Amino acid sequence: MNKTKNISQNIAGPLIIIAVLFFVIGFGVGISGFLTPFLKDALHLTVTQSYLVTAAIFSAFVVFGSPAGWVIKKAGYKKSIVLALLVMAVGMLLFVPSANSASFPVFLAALFVGGIGNTLLQAAVNPYVTIIGAHESAAMRMCLMGIMNKLAWWLGPVFLGLFLDLKNVQLNQVSLPFFIVTGILVALSVFIYFAPLPEVKAAGEDETAGEPAENLYATGKTSVFQMPHLLLGVLALFFYVGVETLPMASIIGFAKSVFGESVANPAGYAKYVPIGMFVGYVFGVIMIPKIISQTNALRLFTVIGLLASLSVIFLPGEIGIYALIAVGFANSIMWGAIWPLAIADLGKFTKTGASLLVMGIVGGAVIPLIFGFILDSLKTNELPTVTDYQHAYWTFIPAYLFILYFSTLGHKIRKY
Repeated sequence: MNKTKNISQNIAGPLIIIAVLFFVIGFGVGISGFLTPFLKDALHLTVTQSYLVTAAIFSAFVVFGSPAGWVIKKAGYKKSIVLALLVMAVGMLLFVPSANSASFPVFLAALFVGGIGNTLLQAAVNPYVTIIGAHESAAMRMCLMGIMNKLAWWLGPVFLGLFLDLKNVQLNQVSLPFFIVTGILVALSVFIYFAPLPEVKAAGEDETAGEPAENLYATGKTSVFQMPHLLLGVLALFFYVGVETLPMASIIGFAKSVFGESVANPAGYAKYVPIGMFVGYVFGVIMIPKIISQTNALRLFTVIGLLASLSVIFLPGEIGIYALIAVGFANSIMWGAIWPLAIADLGKFTKTGASLLVMGIVGGAVIPLIFGFILDSLKTNELPTVTDYQHAYWTFIPAYLFILYFSTLGHKIRKY
């Protein structure tokens, strides 16, 4: 079992601080997530430029993933979180000149800089939440953070409605919300800097402290790439983020194919998947680890994901589209359950391993891209049919099968 050291028996205070962090970040993501598509439309992007937008968002996780681990090793978790928030604030601030000048390059720069900040934040916060308490309840803590994040995410558009006409957003009106979010991020960074947030270390992370031999799996290892369960965890997170992103990115188009282009408010279907995830988070908080272990929960939810995906594929579209709610439910605890299994026993490589895991987020760009390629290759008309979507949704199956393998066998592999 993965133990921690130098940690107070009472972790409620640090977890509340991190929960506030997740809430504010979700709030900022909700606002930028609402305004970013509007900016894309206002800039009259071509199809190629739209792909550049996706590349700018996710390439930061690959480019800065490894350096993020170095930063955290040098600065520690707390200072890295502060730095990440300030970098994200710069990214938010860059949206203002991109809107004022309708500049696509500045828009890309804003997305990339924000992505760098998010990479560092993810690489710091996720292992922190994982190792600050008992290993077996790490997924429960992650689910709690997910609840805070999603609640704030839904509040973003509500907040925007105080300043903008959301049905008729004007380009010259978007500066104020981004200024406000920038100010919130800077204020949060100051709060975190002065907050009583203790540094934590995973078992065996400091070999000079005389860890018991059984906790020193990483002793004598010279590279993080000698940890097969970590590398399999990176792949598991790659597939997970892909299948988490895919239903949210595709459900509106699927709804149009099922109910016709004349369907009223197709965007309303976009809320179904996050609702499923939110319910899953609540399940994780209540059930893990009291009723079910995080490892068994990961296996159970992966099977639910497989069954829900097959329902989307084989049931009539009018019914199958609602199975995407179950897909969202299945995805909810996977992030939080994969992390503790992947960074277990890394010892001195914990921070480096976390930075590799964050690089797996690029799956959120790759898997939907594969889905889109399959969909485009299948369609015979200008618009894809229900059957075309259902065939493309087979993309879910190998992803969930790999996560199931990791949850049953892959995370146990150790190389001595």
